[in-house]
Amino acid sequence: MTDLFHNPDEIVPARKISGRVEALFEARGGDFVTTPAAALHLTFDGIVGDFHAGPTRRSGGREPWYPRGTEMRNERHVSILGADEMSQIAAGMGLAELKSEWIGGNMLLSGVPSLSMLPPRSLMFFEGGVTLKVDGQNAPCKVAGRSIAAHAGSDDELATALDFVRVSKRLRGIVAWVEKPGTIHGGEKVDIRLPEQWIYRA
Repeated sequence: MTDLFHNPDEIVPARKISGRVEALFEARGGDFVTTPAAALHLTFDGIVGDFHAGPTRRSGGREPWYPRGTEMRNERHVSILGADEMSQIAAGMGLAELKSEWIGGNMLLSGVPSLSMLPPRSLMFFEGGVTLKVDGQNAPCKVAGRSIAAHAGSDDELATALDFVRVSKRLRGIVAWVEKPGTIHGGEKVDIRLPEQWIYRA
């Protein structure tokens, strides 16, 4: 039997990068669509009053190993988007603009190239004292695509939704959960600590 995990093909050292909070948003309505906010107040349950707040959530299409609606740990407290990636998605879809609010973003960061490729377990240390831990990529879905269609005035909602899923693969940002609570303000610097990565190509 091959011992896949004994000797990785490559070990990428841990490192640090930095970015800045360009904008903040929260979902205080009845769905995931967000609105601009001056600050985000976070507890161990996520953003206070936000649609995605809470210690647990219900499983959906991203968790096919559970029956839909299974109660599970909430690792999706905060949806984080990269400014450069949002521009890439808009260009790829032929849109004049793509707003973070339309796809439920809570935070728009600049200065972090390929934000969506941040590895799980990366730690995000915000200037004001909050720490978020990256769970992983936020896979694109047709629900967010339909929201784009509605806000952009698309003539073909389904085509726009499918286009978003195709274009935004590995560009749609990340989700993170609260490791250390507090308040995040717009304009804050964020230092990101990427963990050591073990690469297996077999």
